[in-house]
Amino acid sequence: MVHETKVLVVGATGYMGKRIVKASLAGGHTMYVLHRPEIGVDIEKLQTLLSFKADGARLVEASFDDHRSLVEAVKRVDVVISAISGVHFRSHHILLQLKLVQAIKEAGNIKRFVPSEFGIDPSKMSHAFEPGKETFDEKMRIRKAIEDANIPFTYVSANCFAGYFVGGLCQPGKITPSWELVSILGDDNVKAIFVDEDDVAAYTIRTINDPRTLNKTLYIRPPENILSQRQVVGHWEKLINRVLEKTSISGENFLTIMKGMDHAQQAGLGHYYHIFYEGCLTNFDIGDDGEEASELYPEINYVRVDEYLKRYL
Repeated sequence: MVHETKVLVVGATGYMGKRIVKASLAGGHTMYVLHRPEIGVDIEKLQTLLSFKADGARLVEASFDDHRSLVEAVKRVDVVISAISGVHFRSHHILLQLKLVQAIKEAGNIKRFVPSEFGIDPSKMSHAFEPGKETFDEKMRIRKAIEDANIPFTYVSANCFAGYFVGGLCQPGKITPSWELVSILGDDNVKAIFVDEDDVAAYTIRTINDPRTLNKTLYIRPPENILSQRQVVGHWEKLINRVLEKTSISGENFLTIMKGMDHAQQAGLGHYYHIFYEGCLTNFDIGDDGEEASELYPEINYVRVDEYLKRYL
């Protein structure tokens, strides 16, 4: 028997939000999408919301500046998924979720809350560099608020979005692969984890009624996508039948380059350092407070890195 779940997505017009809405609709859930009057005359966001409506989602108007409207929105559903942006170079609104947590606590009916994480596990990043540490600290503030309010949760650690990392062959500031030259970060014995964004959404939606993920972190670690940067580059070289010229950037040089950047760039580069020089995604084992997505949901045929790269040919 399929359990029909009423799901509210907050941040539905964003990079991950759009995918989560589509995955939820595909999963047969009753979809509610938060329509915030703060979007003003952003016609693209409105048209995205209307496209969801055309696909069967219901728009719910509520504002972060109106607590009562948030409570009423939350009361209509079973599950809340937040995809509020926390990326400095786009927009950074992680702490807005404190208002959402207050609304969920007051409503008292939510069976699962998935806050906006979808990247590096912030609980492993207390040592992170400023200003990038701010993202992890804020996500931990949201976690504390959720747990203090006894709200049932699932945290999703999706590691590296393929669009940002695979497309540019793991080079900061690049989102399409070069046919000539690539900069290798460090000595390249460090592995990262790459996940197609649509797969992140599919795994996330699978968790919402799964007792195995209740009050746990879902780590998305597709085994064939746990690769070093050089292995990612190798997949591209095989596809284009050409060897790229390679230069290596030492950790010391990378940090020097980082110090000359603006705030948003420093935040992003700090994350790259932790991923590709420290191995922060792969240097720990999943404990009793976590589950691995591809083991829980083997029916999801996740996109492999080499397949992902074919779209750039």
